[in-house]
Amino acid sequence: MPNWYNLFVLPAKRKYNFVILTIHIQMENKKRLIVDMDGVMADVYQQFFKMDAEEFGRRKALEEVLGKIEKDAFKNERAYVFRKGFFREAPVMEGAVETVQLLNEKYELFIVSAAMEFPHSLPEKLEWLTEHFPFLSWQQLVFCGSKTVIKGDIMIDDHYKNLDHFTGRTILFTQPHNYGHDNKIHERVDDWKEIHRILL
Repeated sequence: MPNWYNLFVLPAKRKYNFVILTIHIQMENKKRLIVDMDGVMADVYQQFFKMDAEEFGRRKALEEVLGKIEKDAFKNERAYVFRKGFFREAPVMEGAVETVQLLNEKYELFIVSAAMEFPHSLPEKLEWLTEHFPFLSWQQLVFCGSKTVIKGDIMIDDHYKNLDHFTGRTILFTQPHNYGHDNKIHERVDDWKEIHRILL
Protein backbone atom coordinates (compact mmCIF):
# COMPACT_ATOMS: atom_id res chain seq x y z
CA MET A 1 0.00 0.00 0.00
CA PRO A 2 1.19 3.55 -0.71
CA ASN A 3 2.34 5.61 2.23
CA TRP A 4 -0.62 8.03 1.95
CA TYR A 5 -3.02 5.09 2.54
CA ASN A 6 -1.33 4.19 5.80
CA LEU A 7 -1.19 7.83 6.88
CA PHE A 8 -4.76 8.89 6.05
CA VAL A 9 -7.15 6.19 4.83
CA LEU A 10 -6.37 3.41 7.28
CA PRO A 11 -6.68 5.57 10.43
CA ALA A 12 -9.95 7.02 9.13
CA LYS A 13 -11.29 3.57 8.34
CA ARG A 14 -10.40 2.32 11.79
CA LYS A 15 -11.99 5.35 13.40
CA TYR A 16 -15.14 5.00 11.27
CA ASN A 17 -15.58 1.35 12.19
CA PHE A 18 -15.04 2.18 15.85
CA VAL A 19 -17.73 4.87 15.73
CA ILE A 20 -20.23 2.52 14.05
CA LEU A 21 -19.48 -0.21 16.59
CA THR A 22 -19.91 2.24 19.47
CA ILE A 23 -23.26 3.47 18.15
CA HIS A 24 -24.46 -0.11 17.62
CA ILE A 25 -23.55 -1.10 21.20
CA GLN A 26 -25.20 2.02 22.60
CA MET A 27 -28.45 1.32 20.71
CA GLU A 28 -28.42 -2.31 21.90
CA ASN A 29 -28.14 -1.14 25.50
CA LYS A 30 -31.05 1.27 25.20
CA LYS A 31 -34.52 0.02 26.04
CA ARG A 32 -37.21 0.60 23.42
CA LEU A 33 -39.90 2.95 24.67
CA ILE A 34 -43.26 3.20 22.88
CA VAL A 35 -45.27 6.38 23.56
CA ASP A 36 -48.85 7.01 22.44
CA MET A 37 -49.86 10.41 21.08
CA ASP A 38 -53.58 11.01 21.68
CA GLY A 39 -54.43 11.21 25.36
CA VAL A 40 -50.76 11.04 26.37
CA MET A 41 -48.89 13.72 24.43
CA ALA A 42 -51.89 15.47 22.86
CA ASP A 43 -54.77 16.59 25.10
CA VAL A 44 -57.62 15.46 22.85
CA TYR A 45 -60.10 15.67 25.73
CA GLN A 46 -59.81 19.44 25.58
CA GLN A 47 -60.98 19.14 21.98
CA PHE A 48 -63.98 17.05 23.05
CA PHE A 49 -64.91 19.50 25.81
CA LYS A 50 -64.51 22.49 23.49
CA MET A 51 -66.51 21.11 20.55
CA ASP A 52 -69.24 19.71 22.78
CA ALA A 53 -69.62 23.08 24.51
CA GLU A 54 -69.76 24.92 21.18
CA GLU A 55 -72.54 22.61 20.01
CA PHE A 56 -74.65 22.42 23.17
CA GLY A 57 -73.86 25.76 24.84
CA ARG A 58 -72.41 24.37 28.06
CA ARG A 59 -69.04 22.94 28.97
CA LYS A 60 -69.35 19.63 30.74
CA ALA A 61 -67.73 19.25 34.13
CA LEU A 62 -64.97 16.67 34.41
CA GLU A 63 -67.06 14.68 36.88
CA GLU A 64 -69.72 14.16 34.19
CA VAL A 65 -67.40 12.18 31.94
CA LEU A 66 -65.25 10.26 34.43
CA GLY A 67 -65.36 6.52 33.85
CA LYS A 68 -67.23 6.84 30.56
CA ILE A 69 -65.83 5.95 27.16
CA GLU A 70 -65.67 8.91 24.77
CA LYS A 71 -68.77 8.05 22.75
CA ASP A 72 -70.86 7.84 25.94
CA ALA A 73 -69.37 10.99 27.46
CA PHE A 74 -69.85 13.17 24.37
CA LYS A 75 -72.96 12.66 22.26
CA ASN A 76 -71.34 13.57 18.94
CA GLU A 77 -67.84 12.27 19.64
CA ARG A 78 -67.65 10.48 16.27
CA ALA A 79 -68.44 13.66 14.38
CA TYR A 80 -65.71 15.54 16.26
CA VAL A 81 -62.90 13.07 15.46
CA PHE A 82 -63.86 13.20 11.77
CA ARG A 83 -63.75 16.99 11.80
CA LYS A 84 -60.80 18.71 10.17
CA GLY A 85 -58.50 20.24 12.80
CA PHE A 86 -59.50 17.93 15.65
CA PHE A 87 -56.04 16.34 15.89
CA ARG A 88 -54.04 19.24 14.48
CA GLU A 89 -55.31 21.77 17.04
CA ALA A 90 -55.14 19.62 20.16
CA PRO A 91 -53.14 21.23 23.02
CA VAL A 92 -49.90 19.66 24.17
CA MET A 93 -50.02 17.91 27.54
CA GLU A 94 -48.25 19.90 30.23
CA GLY A 95 -44.67 18.73 30.67
CA ALA A 96 -44.74 16.44 27.63
CA VAL A 97 -42.23 18.28 25.46
CA GLU A 98 -39.53 18.59 28.10
CA THR A 99 -39.91 15.01 29.34
CA VAL A 100 -40.07 13.43 25.89
CA GLN A 101 -36.88 15.26 24.98
CA LEU A 102 -35.12 13.70 27.98
CA LEU A 103 -36.60 10.28 27.27
CA ASN A 104 -35.35 10.56 23.71
CA GLU A 105 -31.80 10.73 25.02
CA LYS A 106 -32.12 7.75 27.36
CA TYR A 107 -34.30 5.35 25.35
CA GLU A 108 -34.79 4.09 21.82
CA LEU A 109 -37.98 6.13 21.53
CA PHE A 110 -40.87 5.69 19.11
CA ILE A 111 -44.16 7.58 18.97
CA VAL A 112 -46.83 5.08 17.93
CA SER A 113 -50.29 6.35 17.07
CA ALA A 114 -53.33 4.75 15.44
CA ALA A 115 -54.03 6.98 12.45
CA MET A 116 -55.89 4.97 9.82
CA GLU A 117 -59.53 5.23 10.89
CA PHE A 118 -60.18 8.96 10.50
CA PRO A 119 -59.41 10.71 7.17
CA HIS A 120 -57.65 13.77 8.61
CA SER A 121 -55.81 12.06 11.44
CA LEU A 122 -52.63 10.88 9.72
CA PRO A 123 -51.53 14.16 8.09
CA GLU A 124 -52.71 16.20 11.08
CA LYS A 125 -50.84 14.03 13.56
CA LEU A 126 -47.68 14.24 11.50
CA GLU A 127 -47.94 18.04 11.32
CA TRP A 128 -48.69 18.25 15.06
CA LEU A 129 -45.69 16.14 16.04
CA THR A 130 -43.39 18.00 13.65
CA GLU A 131 -44.44 21.34 15.16
CA HIS A 132 -44.40 20.47 18.85
CA PHE A 133 -41.64 17.81 18.95
CA PRO A 134 -39.18 18.91 16.25
CA PHE A 135 -36.30 17.01 17.88
CA LEU A 136 -37.90 13.69 16.90
CA SER A 137 -36.91 12.28 13.52
CA TRP A 138 -39.41 10.96 10.97
CA GLN A 139 -38.01 7.49 11.64
CA GLN A 140 -39.33 7.64 15.19
CA LEU A 141 -42.94 8.30 14.14
CA VAL A 142 -45.06 5.21 13.58
CA PHE A 143 -48.66 5.51 12.35
CA CYS A 144 -50.67 2.32 12.25
CA GLY A 145 -54.07 0.66 12.49
CA SER A 146 -53.76 -1.90 15.28
CA LYS A 147 -51.03 -1.63 17.90
CA THR A 148 -51.00 -5.38 18.57
CA VAL A 149 -48.02 -5.71 16.22
CA ILE A 150 -45.89 -3.25 18.22
CA LYS A 151 -42.97 -4.70 20.19
CA GLY A 152 -40.73 -3.00 22.73
CA ASP A 153 -39.66 -2.88 26.36
CA ILE A 154 -42.02 -0.18 27.69
CA MET A 155 -45.32 1.20 26.42
CA ILE A 156 -47.14 4.32 27.63
CA ASP A 157 -50.77 4.51 26.49
CA ASP A 158 -54.17 5.57 27.79
CA HIS A 159 -56.11 2.60 26.39
CA TYR A 160 -56.26 -0.87 27.89
CA LYS A 161 -56.83 -2.38 24.43
CA ASN A 162 -53.31 -1.34 23.46
CA LEU A 163 -51.55 -2.16 26.72
CA ASP A 164 -53.20 -5.55 27.22
CA HIS A 165 -51.47 -7.03 24.16
CA PHE A 166 -48.05 -5.55 24.89
CA THR A 167 -45.47 -8.01 26.24
CA GLY A 168 -43.22 -5.48 28.00
CA ARG A 169 -43.72 -3.06 30.87
CA THR A 170 -47.03 -1.23 30.55
CA ILE A 171 -47.84 2.25 31.85
CA LEU A 172 -51.43 3.52 31.79
CA PHE A 173 -51.76 7.29 31.37
CA THR A 174 -54.85 8.49 33.25
CA GLN A 175 -57.68 9.86 31.13
CA PRO A 176 -61.38 10.23 31.99
CA HIS A 177 -62.36 7.14 29.99
CA ASN A 178 -60.03 4.83 31.98
CA TYR A 179 -60.72 6.41 35.36
CA GLY A 180 -61.87 3.90 37.98
CA HIS A 181 -61.26 0.86 35.81
CA ASP A 182 -57.96 -0.34 37.21
CA ASN A 183 -57.14 -3.98 36.54
CA LYS A 184 -53.97 -3.81 38.65
CA ILE A 185 -51.93 -5.14 35.72
CA HIS A 186 -50.63 -1.83 34.36
CA GLU A 187 -48.79 0.92 36.23
CA ARG A 188 -50.87 4.10 36.33
CA VAL A 189 -49.51 7.63 35.96
CA ASP A 190 -51.54 10.84 36.17
CA ASP A 191 -49.21 13.22 34.35
CA TRP A 192 -45.80 13.71 32.77
CA LYS A 193 -44.22 14.53 36.12
CA GLU A 194 -44.86 10.95 37.17
CA ILE A 195 -43.42 9.61 33.91
CA HIS A 196 -40.31 11.70 34.55
CA ARG A 197 -40.04 10.29 38.05
CA ILE A 198 -40.33 6.59 37.12
CA LEU A 199 -38.45 6.51 33.80
CA LEU A 200 -35.68 9.10 34.20
